[in-house]
Order: sequence, then structure tokens, then C-alpha cells
Amino acid sequence: MPLTRRRFLELAPGAALAALPMPSAAQPSALLTRVIPSSGEAVPAVGLGTWITFNVGNDPVLRAECTDVMSAFFAAGGTLIDSSPMYGSSQPVIGHGLARLKPQRLFSAEKVWTSGASAGAAQIERSRQLWGVPRFDLLQVHNLLDWQTQLPRLQAMKAAGQVRYVGITTSEGRRHAELERIMREQRLDFVQLSYNVLDREAEARLLPLAADRGIAVLVNRPFRQGALTRALARAPLPGWAGDIGATTWAQALLKFILAHPAVTVAIPATSRVDHVRENLAAASGPLPGRALRERISADVKAL
Repeated sequence: MPLTRRRFLELAPGAALAALPMPSAAQPSALLTRVIPSSGEAVPAVGLGTWITFNVGNDPVLRAECTDVMSAFFAAGGTLIDSSPMYGSSQPVIGHGLARLKPQRLFSAEKVWTSGASAGAAQIERSRQLWGVPRFDLLQVHNLLDWQTQLPRLQAMKAAGQVRYVGITTSEGRRHAELERIMREQRLDFVQLSYNVLDREAEARLLPLAADRGIAVLVNRPFRQGALTRALARAPLPGWAGDIGATTWAQALLKFILAHPAVTVAIPATSRVDHVRENLAAASGPLPGRALRERISADVKAL
């Protein structure tokens, strides 16, 4: 069922998190999943971003390392991988890994990042070839670029069965007013935006609107492109970390995000196997309630 505004308020952080899909006591390692409102499909709540980390060109060693990251991601239960034509060589690097791993479960999330109808169609087809997939699960208009042209095309592709979901993206808090207007006026399955323990602007209007409109939310920049985890690296974890099963700051930061009921999937990027396993582990165990979320935010600000 779509998450209505009333239901959203009922499930606001700390109000009724127990009602969200959570791992059972008998299966502590089961991944938290979230439902895509427009279809009812469940997806693991932590995905894999590829901005910068998979832009390794044709270097065989670095490509192999990215394939190892993907292998660990799939082995831990992850499915959603997000990329864009903007991300340099990330697309062919993903395709390289997929060709070798042949995962049983993949949720492919790609973007169109160009102007003009013919250019958009050509770019989408080129991206599909680089991934080596028959079709994408999700296509998004990247950073709202020429969305008036690209979004209707994506919607037509969905109607024709050429893509399963459509959406739009933004990052770093840009163009939120326009993003909100599009969310209100257009038929969307997904929206992607920046949200983390310090960048919380989306809580005011965008996340409640997504809940009200039944739009799934992908969260980018959960670590501020690594700046948060680097800044916290030498700080000991506070005692509250044990209450939510977090053994690292990265897990605590992800659990803060996942505790918001409007969030569907967080997509941290990494080039390290140990980090992708660490990130996926955040999608199991308890999540912080409202009071603890505020304390986490305050502690991170202080540090």
C-alpha cells in the first residue's frame, strides 16, 4: 500500500518503527527490505552507488577490485546498483563485473543525462549495452537535466515494457523547489536525493511528499562522499551504537538514514570489499528511534 501522509506521520522516526519491515529475532542477519510503493516489490534497503569509485577506466587490477566489490555485494544479499553516464567509466566497469558474476538477482538503476529526445534515446541504449542487460529496472532523469523531454520518454518506455520504473534525481540539496513541483505534478516511481545525518533538508517537505505520493526514495551521498566517515574515523563510537547493533560509524550513519520511514534504499559508493560488507550489515538489526536519531545527529555535529 502507498505510504499515505497519515501513515507517514504514524511511522515518523521513533513513533512506530516496529511496524516497518525488520529482521526477526530468529534471523538476525536477514536484510531489511523496503517496499516500492507503486508496485509492492520489496528491495534490500542498502544498495551500491558507483560515483567515482567505479570510474577506473580499463585498468585490469582496478576493474577486478570493482568486480570483487560487486561479488561481495551480491553475496551479502544486495541487489540495487546505481550508475549514470556522468560517472565516467563506471558503466562498462559494472558491465565487466556482471558478465563475470552473472548474479541471480540484480536491480539495475541507471540514468539519462543529456538534452534532446534523440540524444536521450541513444544514450539509454548505449548505457544498456555497456551494462549488458536486456532492460533496466529503473531509469532516472539525472539532476533534472531536460526533464520535460526525458521524463515523458521514460514513461513511454515503461508503458511499452522497456523499463520497469521511472524517476528523477538531484544531489547536494540542489533545485529542491523544482524537484518538489515535479513530484507533485508527475507520475513517478522513484526520486533520488541527498540525505544524511547532517544534510536533513529533505525531512521538511520532500520525504513527507514522497510518502504522501507513494514515491520510493533512493538516498545518495549518505556519507557526504566519504567526508563524514573520514571526519569520524578517530572518534570512538558512543555507547548508543550498541543499542542499534552498529559496530562502525558507517553503520550508524546508514541506520540513521534507514530509520526514516520514507527512505527506500540508501546507495553508498565504495571500492572496498570490507566496506561493502560493512554497509550491507547496516541493513540488519534494530534501527534508532526518534530520540536516538536526534542524539546521533547532535553527536556527529559536535564531533
